[in-house]
Amino acid sequence: MAKKGGYKVIVVGIGLVGSKMVECLLEKGRKLPIKDIKVLATRERDEVVAGKKFRVKVADPKEFDGYDLAFFAGTEGASGASKVFGWEAVKRGCVVIDNGKDFRMDPKVPLVVPEVNPEALRGHNGIIANPNCSTIQMVVALAPIHRAAKIKRIVVSTYQAVSGTGSKATAELAAQIKAVAAGKKPVAEVYPVQIIGNVIPQISKLCDEMPGYYEEEVKMQRETRKILGDKSIKVSATCVRVPVFNSHSETVNVQTASKLTVADVHKLLKKAPGVKLLDDPGAGVWPYPLMASGVDDVFVGRVREDMSAKNCIDLFCVADNIRKGAASNAVQIAEAMMKMKLI
Repeated sequence: MAKKGGYKVIVVGIGLVGSKMVECLLEKGRKLPIKDIKVLATRERDEVVAGKKFRVKVADPKEFDGYDLAFFAGTEGASGASKVFGWEAVKRGCVVIDNGKDFRMDPKVPLVVPEVNPEALRGHNGIIANPNCSTIQMVVALAPIHRAAKIKRIVVSTYQAVSGTGSKATAELAAQIKAVAAGKKPVAEVYPVQIIGNVIPQISKLCDEMPGYYEEEVKMQRETRKILGDKSIKVSATCVRVPVFNSHSETVNVQTASKLTVADVHKLLKKAPGVKLLDDPGAGVWPYPLMASGVDDVFVGRVREDMSAKNCIDLFCVADNIRKGAASNAVQIAEAMMKMKLI
């Protein structure tokens, strides 16, 4: 049951993710009734989101007084704001939904994808973590497979859009496209090398605990196990930045304890919440980034049996990393909490 009169909501951060959070909260058809939205950031200014003008205020503990929900909009790999203000917001009466990385592996904090593990919301301590964008879309696609046949091992390669790095990265890709079209040398400032006409097999920094792996790859391993509730699942990830503006793509090889045919997987995915199955390779029907941009669903296709190993399935999945991979998943967490009478 919704709060009478609607919820008073704070969004901390107004970059690509924060703006999309505000947009999602304002969308018609959302189940979460909103009474008021306040936006906080590092400096005061006016911002227009979804045609509505907001006076952005400087983040301060007292700003959370009297509000019900606080969404922290840290971009891919970001941390900081929730670490500073998260528990303070909880102390002042807010339920915090954090898109940053600070609390994801905290045993006291649920890590939630509503289509996969909403039950983890019960007994929360005031903060709920939003998983990494690349993890979210993968577990939405794999959860029904895990329930049916128990996943033993996952090998995933990602093709991640520049929007995951933020607005400066999307601007850099646009500028590099213009430079190449004009016969000029592209300038690389956001990434270590130019992204146009290139791919970069580095996202985040190297992880000291797992030599040779970047933190994005380690996040996919650890978060997948926590969300699916199975520490025995083996996960190996290779994460690559590609010259796509928005929506991440992933090739996933999954090994299960018992055999699943392609028909079995199709049947599971057709009824899985948040999944759209597009799989007719002979007719050229498969997911691609442009179709996912601006949509909340995870698109899955290219389902096939891996003939090189026992009980293995290959698939390809695509999702909007700013919506489902961040902003919309956070709003869906709040909607799930309302449905479960947790807020």
